[in-house]
Amino acid sequence: MPKIQVRRVYTRGMLINGKWATAVAADDRGLQYGDGVFETLAVRGGAPVQWSRHLARLRRGCQCLGIPVPSERVLADEAARLCRGSGLAVLKIIVTRGPGGRGYRPPDRATPTRILALHAWPEHPQRYGREGIDLTICRTRLGSNPRLAGIKHLNRLEHVLARAEWDEEFQEGLMLDSGSRVIEGTMSNLFLIRGEALVTPDLGASGVLGVTRARIIEWARDHARGAEVRPVALEELHGAEGLFVCNSIIGVWPVRSLEGRRFAIPPWIGTLGRFLESG
Repeated sequence: MPKIQVRRVYTRGMLINGKWATAVAADDRGLQYGDGVFETLAVRGGAPVQWSRHLARLRRGCQCLGIPVPSERVLADEAARLCRGSGLAVLKIIVTRGPGGRGYRPPDRATPTRILALHAWPEHPQRYGREGIDLTICRTRLGSNPRLAGIKHLNRLEHVLARAEWDEEFQEGLMLDSGSRVIEGTMSNLFLIRGEALVTPDLGASGVLGVTRARIIEWARDHARGAEVRPVALEELHGAEGLFVCNSIIGVWPVRSLEGRRFAIPPWIGTLGRFLESG
């Protein structure tokens, strides 16, 4: 296994159930079992970007797991406390089922744990958005589970193992399912360029329904490009005219190479990037 470079991540502040803190109880089910969901939001000008979309996905995730949904007003107030005056930053919201005893059975009455943390903006080179990135195919496969598909639950071990497969020679890795269908990147969603149309993998059995992915689908349809959501075989990537990945922090990164195949970067990718940054 390649050597993993450890980066120090600075947390600017953290609220746990509304109080300044940095630790949860050892019996919290988010720690014990990954029993919870999370959202990662860009913060610009001291305010979270695409707040309503992220909150809607957080709500769907909580409902899927049967975790009581935190009050929207409480989350908004706490986010405002953390983000005020922060400029460019990253806000992470975690909701777990809360404390519980040993065993998988959820407690009859959950007391959710609410964690909001503000992090420094990642130091990704700006050239990735202009010149593109180098992509690899991960050996680690994603399991299929339609009940959990789409939500950002806390069980991310597949992505952790996939990201450990390379050091710095690539900027992102693509993950496949057991049927060798392309699903997503370790931290992003994927789009293929087919003429004027875009294609993105169907995520009905695995993967995360990204907020930025949804915005790009809307953008493509508004600009008469078309956006098709369907299963994507690995072989299709090499025949595509172009590829790009996206998430709420990086925006959009075009792909310049994948396993020796070079891709042209479309001239409109900058327009798409500016649309995403506009919020």
